[in-house]
Amino acid sequence: MPQLSLAAFLLLLIGCASPPADSTLFQPITIERIFQSPNLDGRSPRNLKFSPDGKRVTYLREKLTDHKKLDLWEYHISEKKNRVLVDSDIFGKAGETLSAEEKTRRERKRISDSGIVEYFWSPSGKALVFPLNGALFYLPVEDSSAAPKRLTNGRGHDLNPHISFNARYVSFVRDQNLFYVDTKNGRLHQLTFDGRGPVTYGVAEFIAQEEMERFEGQWWSMDERRLAFTRVDESKVAVEKRHEINAETIEVHEQRYPRAGMPNAEVRLGIVDIASRPGQLKWLYLGPENDIYVARVKWLPDNRTLAVQIESRDQKRLDLVFYDVENGGRRTVLIEQNPHWINLHENLRFLKKSKGFVWSSDRTGFSHLYLYDLDGKLIRQLTEGTWPIRELVEIDEQEHYAYFTASRESPLEQQLYRVPLEGGSIEKISTEPGWHRISMSDTGDAYIDTFSNVTTPPRFSIRSSDGQLISYLEENRVDSSHPLAPYIRGFSQAEFGSFKKSDGTPLYYKLIKPRNYKVGKRYPLIVDVYGGPRRQMVTNVWSRRSRMVHQVWAQKGYIVFSIDNRGTAGRNRAFEDAIYHRLGGVEVEDQAAGVQWLIDQGVVDPARIGVFGWSYGGYMTVLLLSQKPELFKVGVAVAPVSDWALYDTHYTERFLGTPAENPEGYKASSVFPYLEGLKGKLLLMHGMADDNVLFTHSTKIYKALQDRVLPFDMMAYPGSKHGIYGEKLQTHVFRTIDAYFDRNLK
Repeated sequence: MPQLSLAAFLLLLIGCASPPADSTLFQPITIERIFQSPNLDGRSPRNLKFSPDGKRVTYLREKLTDHKKLDLWEYHISEKKNRVLVDSDIFGKAGETLSAEEKTRRERKRISDSGIVEYFWSPSGKALVFPLNGALFYLPVEDSSAAPKRLTNGRGHDLNPHISFNARYVSFVRDQNLFYVDTKNGRLHQLTFDGRGPVTYGVAEFIAQEEMERFEGQWWSMDERRLAFTRVDESKVAVEKRHEINAETIEVHEQRYPRAGMPNAEVRLGIVDIASRPGQLKWLYLGPENDIYVARVKWLPDNRTLAVQIESRDQKRLDLVFYDVENGGRRTVLIEQNPHWINLHENLRFLKKSKGFVWSSDRTGFSHLYLYDLDGKLIRQLTEGTWPIRELVEIDEQEHYAYFTASRESPLEQQLYRVPLEGGSIEKISTEPGWHRISMSDTGDAYIDTFSNVTTPPRFSIRSSDGQLISYLEENRVDSSHPLAPYIRGFSQAEFGSFKKSDGTPLYYKLIKPRNYKVGKRYPLIVDVYGGPRRQMVTNVWSRRSRMVHQVWAQKGYIVFSIDNRGTAGRNRAFEDAIYHRLGGVEVEDQAAGVQWLIDQGVVDPARIGVFGWSYGGYMTVLLLSQKPELFKVGVAVAPVSDWALYDTHYTERFLGTPAENPEGYKASSVFPYLEGLKGKLLLMHGMADDNVLFTHSTKIYKALQDRVLPFDMMAYPGSKHGIYGEKLQTHVFRTIDAYFDRNLK
């Protein structure tokens, strides 16, 4: 039976809607309009950062005439004024010429915009640096009249800039080697010389970027004396001949792709002493086992100790190791172990005054915060309960608080809290129901709150540490001038709820009904599925772009439904661990149970049920059609994984182990044993230059279906990678999906 514990919450959401007061009619939303400019979300600043002194906020904002091109802006808090800090057209409006390395790096970071897409403050606040069209630029912010200064010529496609504490140096990667430039005199220094072929310095390897969320390969000590860096050697990684099929050409790329069970790149960690001439270079001993992951790297406040998180290849152990780079000392301070896998995180903060650190662990089954001394001795557990913290935001040593986000009241929400470092009661800071993304100032007295819920487009405010509003960066109210104004009255309210499986496990869902929904009528259903680990679909957050297509479907008379099955994030370790050594099992059962429950409510036509998903969701789509043909009649799978033996090491082995250790698990987790059960309509879509879920995943399904004489449809995108980015391409993708459901469900 359904558990309607969120009813009061839903009533509150209905009251949160903010359409234009003078609007009585609405304009139907279209897929074309969703992906056009201006953005229907409104003006949405991104990459928001406090200046280190806390007096201003910098951010990237799209141009009014081009929502894909970004400029650098700033907001002076005392003056309450926004202004363009750097116009990305200042050096000409010519299109960008990006190196293959930079294109790959942006794909890993899911950057599809142009112009100024990243920028970096020096920790002292004296300057910032940003890349643009292959060159690096330096802007001293103490002089408001100063113009950006070109640090490098860009001919070498300079990558990964890192600025030192007082902005004296900027390190970067050129032609696979590590350089730094002295910002005072402009002198360029090359630190490494053997970077070529499979060897690269100063960057994170493919696995670290794609699966470990480590995008850095350089780390400056705060005294600007030392630079830690990685050396990545991919010579043992198998070479995949990846055919990037474009509209008129076929390019063969030899990509080193570490498939499950195969060798990874060898990563070494070095330190160069900039103060010595020539730079004195040391290599750190990472342990007796070479086949490990360098998960995180961070300097301690003393400038002589480097903290390195080293993860075992099987991902069941994580060591926090301190290196004294002056005397060569090495000590393991903390060990985390789990019989299934370790969840990496960014929740490590070192204290300057009391000489300790705060760390998160899910050892109790829920992620919580712990305070340690520098010898790794536990001082106290700071948070506890049957709910998880999500992110350690900041430590305010002056007021003795740890600030963090968590889903304490509901897994559908993310709120800001603080807890005393001395231990004590947890205080909730944010108040509005929904999702709060937090960036706190280094001074600890203010934070940027990026807030939204299902009825409220993103709002960007600056607040004091106790949650009081200081000012809005972008209030983004949906008034008559807002791009969303003509459409929002036609939007259907999202409904949240949960139902219990037979074993008592509650599963949360999100449901969007047709605008003119009539009780007693049965409607066609589209299930939007992801279903994979470390992600949630069911959250009280504004649905941007691709999820706004739900409203197109609702206006056409579809019900749109999503469920967070076992294995997804935001709950607890037992909920996540249900997929260990077998993917595509409990996830399929939970999705099917949700659809059956919805059928039993009498709102869905059981003969007209479709499913759509991308990446892991594409994998789920193929499995649902094949394993549950009595329920699912039509499916669209975009960039689906088909065989986990073809996917990368860190992600796949975390859940399945290696193919040698778990051959039956790999076989049962692939789509191929189940394709005989396919009876409905299937559309497969894939970017033909995908370097994450390789196009091979789809071509293997093509061949398997053809061998079984089973019909299917396909749409391939020449030159496109995993995200199939671009306004026209995204429009084409979703128009194709929309038309497929209309032909086969309506």
